[in-house]
Amino acid sequence: MTLDQARAVADAVLYEGYLLYPYRASSSKNRSRWQFGVLGPPQASPHSFAEQPSMTMQCLLEPVRDDGGWAPTTVTVHLRFLQLQTRSVEQLGAGGYQPVEELLVDGRSVLSWQEATECEIGLPPYALDDVFPGASTEPAEHRVQVAGGEEVEAILAGDGTPVGRLVRRRAPLDATVRVAAGGDDGYARLTVAVRNTCPDEVTGKDEAIAVSLIGAHLLLVAERACFVSLLEPSVTAAAAAARCRQDRCYPVLAGPPGARDVVLGSPIILYDHPEIAAESAGALFDSTEIDEILTLRVMTMTDAEKDEARATDPRAAEIIDRCDAMSPDTLAQLHGVLRDPHAHPEQDAGAGFGDPDVPWWDPAADDSVAPETDEVLIDGVRVARGSRVRVHPSRRADAQDLFFAGQVARVTAVLSDVDGGTHVALVLEEDPAADLHEWYGRYFYFAPDELEPLDTTREESRP
Repeated sequence: MTLDQARAVADAVLYEGYLLYPYRASSSKNRSRWQFGVLGPPQASPHSFAEQPSMTMQCLLEPVRDDGGWAPTTVTVHLRFLQLQTRSVEQLGAGGYQPVEELLVDGRSVLSWQEATECEIGLPPYALDDVFPGASTEPAEHRVQVAGGEEVEAILAGDGTPVGRLVRRRAPLDATVRVAAGGDDGYARLTVAVRNTCPDEVTGKDEAIAVSLIGAHLLLVAERACFVSLLEPSVTAAAAAARCRQDRCYPVLAGPPGARDVVLGSPIILYDHPEIAAESAGALFDSTEIDEILTLRVMTMTDAEKDEARATDPRAAEIIDRCDAMSPDTLAQLHGVLRDPHAHPEQDAGAGFGDPDVPWWDPAADDSVAPETDEVLIDGVRVARGSRVRVHPSRRADAQDLFFAGQVARVTAVLSDVDGGTHVALVLEEDPAADLHEWYGRYFYFAPDELEPLDTTREESRP
């Protein structure tokens, strides 16, 4: 179950950037597609613009004691990636089959384009039985080979007459996965390295991507051991976690909150226990997948543009058909829900909080916050609208902040964000345009620890 949930998130990583709105072959952005986690051929020329050939991640495990003592521990590594597949359209004529960019069949367009096939390689379990006491264990190296191939699909007219064919070609892929482990402060530090070992010299961009592992990432499953969060390690694991090193692959705990038997090694930085939003109706392959915005933009496409998108890629066709069939109620669900970012594992992190009848995106509808009357306690002094403070910039959020050091300012509002942070809005007293800035709401924002209250009234405590 945990591995299945991790795969759902991993699929989003796998197809990140695979298609870009507006999903059409004629769109310039789709002619320069990009993805994270591309492992390019090691013998590629500079002119091929190939990606680096390797990635490495390190993570920590702690042992699990059963009734008979320490249990034997294994870790199973799953390497997942996409293999490029070129789709060529060939038209049947008097001289046989001839390659063409587009073939019209009964008013339907068939295009030459690039596709991809999913690959998942499960390696033999790696034993860590002698690691936890502090000894090292022998590394294991596995060769991964994915065969190339060619497939032919006939293109028929409505009456069954052959008019052409689709030829799909894949180049063979070659890689190695090295797994090693050693003890570290009572924990096992596991290292997994993946390297593209294509033996051929590559000189062109198309040749390089054809023999690359695209969207490469790892899923690690532990038996009779638990992975340690590297983002929020325990006090005892903090030093060992700090010694872990990552190169183009970043491990996070995967699966439901509280689960620690699966790690996702992702080419993009994620938080522990990432999940697909329940409101998402399907993949859109575009960054963080702002489903509502992209769905609305798909709905603005013309019929001709939608037809071209359907002809570009089967997954693009799924997106277009899903958006066209979306009901108003389903579309409304994409507007989102406010989730508690500080929910504990035993709580439902996906549940909304606050008054469900109050639309959280409309500040005017929520009277639980009032920036003009809210306050914050700084060094025992109540700071609210009208308070005078001296500014001591320390977070360097903006280079302009350096010019405000030592300036006296007037507080205009105290605000809170959804992550629980507090921000103090202010205007500088010596700014000739301070009143104008305050009139139209152009404020400077600082954290409470960057401000020195100038009022003399102190309060011992305040909720």
